[in-house]
Amino acid sequence: MTNIHKFAHISDCHLGAHRNPVLRKLESTAFEKTMNKCVDEKVDFIIISGDLFHSNIPNMAVVNEAVKKMKEVRDEGIRIYLIYGSHDYSPNETSIVDILDSTGLFSRIVKGRVDDGKLKLEFTVDPETKARLVGMSGRKIGMEQKYFEILDRESLEKEEGFKIFVFHSAVTEFKPDFLARMTSIPISYFPKEFDYYAGGHVHRRIEEKWKGFERVVYPGPIFAGYPQDLEQSAKGEKRGFYMVSFEDVIKRVEFVEIPTCEYSFLEYDASNKNSTQAQEELQQKIQELNVANKVVLLRIRGELSGGKTSDINFSQMRKTLVENGALHVNINRFGLASKEYTSLKVMGEDVREIESKLLKESIGAVKVSNQNLKGEKGSKLALELLDALRQAQKPNETKKNYGERMVNQAIQVLELNEAFK
Repeated sequence: MTNIHKFAHISDCHLGAHRNPVLRKLESTAFEKTMNKCVDEKVDFIIISGDLFHSNIPNMAVVNEAVKKMKEVRDEGIRIYLIYGSHDYSPNETSIVDILDSTGLFSRIVKGRVDDGKLKLEFTVDPETKARLVGMSGRKIGMEQKYFEILDRESLEKEEGFKIFVFHSAVTEFKPDFLARMTSIPISYFPKEFDYYAGGHVHRRIEEKWKGFERVVYPGPIFAGYPQDLEQSAKGEKRGFYMVSFEDVIKRVEFVEIPTCEYSFLEYDASNKNSTQAQEELQQKIQELNVANKVVLLRIRGELSGGKTSDINFSQMRKTLVENGALHVNINRFGLASKEYTSLKVMGEDVREIESKLLKESIGAVKVSNQNLKGEKGSKLALELLDALRQAQKPNETKKNYGERMVNQAIQVLELNEAFK
């Protein structure tokens, strides 16, 4: 009788993404619950398809918690395989993923070489189940596309056995509308006839198929890497991971929900109301919300007919919600504008979207000779640089060391290492 094997497919943990202590605790709790469920279900191995951490050199307290939990999993005989994501990848410096891989805590499965202009990947064979895993890591600003273009797909397709392709990229044919501007990889760049395609990077749960690609799966984040993830959770998006049962073929694919907290969501349209009316209506609405022990998200949008957005006392609203027992409050008012300032507003879902729009609108006015600094590539590179430079000073880190770290990260993003050697 053939044994049924199981593996867990996890993605986009983004450990260390949140500075707020409440959200950081919830982030840690989600990871702990996920690992515990894998142990309870006695999976043979775990696949993490990128962005285990939110940065390549995360806060060591975050790393310590994650390592302890993964050590418990490994002690149960469960193997862990992963690839870099776009956040925990570093092109020129040792990443925390490299360090933990060298300890044997988990195995980084991206192995290969470029030979005669072709990228030849090597399979990692799970010792117990004999499943064959191969991976393509994510890169900053979608730079993994050039590796997909030269991928030796034929050799991968010829490999016999149960095969899993692990990747951290959006697939063009399955890309959600809200990611229309995200760099993506056409499905034709992937090797065909793998049993399972374990995706990461897209923060939305997706199960798709295409001719020659039976199961392309994205679990989405287990908690949240960004505020919009929290909002989607509040709107009903389930968070968790996939459990896959297989012999020589897949028998079952099941999404396992990992509930971390409760949410309360309020969307308010301030159009055709002045600032006083909006203030009064909002204050009344939030008093009516049941927010005890919940993460509360408010989305305020529209164009005020009179008054300024600063007339609305959002600080008081936040205070009221906390006093009513909210665990955490996030107020999104990037879609709110005053009539007299309409010409100056840049509408958007969040800070990152607004930054992206501003950069794309402005970058054409800058004259540069380097093609990587123009157009879409230039705006993405600028966003990566902003992400690198806005990181906070770590506990016990001196100002000098903080400054040096910021400079080094900027050099990495701009790929200027050779110039500074």
